Amino acid sequence: MGVMFAVFAFLWGFVRLSITLLRPKHFERSIIEEYSIKTLQYFFLIDVTFLFCLHHNNSGYILPYELYTGTLILVVYFVGKLQNRQKRSTLFKASLGESMKFLTPVFNLKAEIGVILFGIGMFVFFIFYPDFAQNPISNWFYASIIGIEEAPIIGFIFKVIGFFILLSILNKLINGVFYLVSGKPLVTTQMHVNDDVTKDDSSKFDDFEEL
Repeated sequence: MGVMFAVFAFLWGFVRLSITLLRPKHFERSIIEEYSIKTLQYFFLIDVTFLFCLHHNNSGYILPYELYTGTLILVVYFVGKLQNRQKRSTLFKASLGESMKFLTPVFNLKAEIGVILFGIGMFVFFIFYPDFAQNPISNWFYASIIGIEEAPIIGFIFKVIGFFILLSILNKLINGVFYLVSGKPLVTTQMHVNDDVTKDDSSKFDDFEEL
């Protein structure tokens, strides 16, 4: 799944670039546009993840252990993305101020949570109605990911990236378990804002997922 996340992010980067180039220059990004695109992104990511689960066991349904593992990894991945975007938005606001507001990433906590719930809801929906997971765009993403993964050089590069993505997900999961048990994470990091604010950051997601 780490390789799949890495290659999907790489392919989706070209989709975002195309949308950016097609947008008129005098139009600023709005929250509606940003989260409409993110909803599509999460839908196809969930769909492709489900297709990988189906094709992995060569059956027409997802096995229980794949259901639990896939759901857990997706939740941790999405929450990590949310926390990373929230921290980045806060950092930009603190560093750039109001004068450079147009450079600050669009972020809305309620919308982020809504998109994540939508994604998880679609994963559950596909479990009961797997036929709906088949569509030309998702099938193209699936075939492209398989093709890139099997390529001699670039495939190896994405396998390395996917390995670190999986490590970062496991790190967040282990930290969460330790926090529930002992009240503190196993591993902590630090983030500085304007060189005068230092916070213990136990939930930072590695940037290997940002391709």
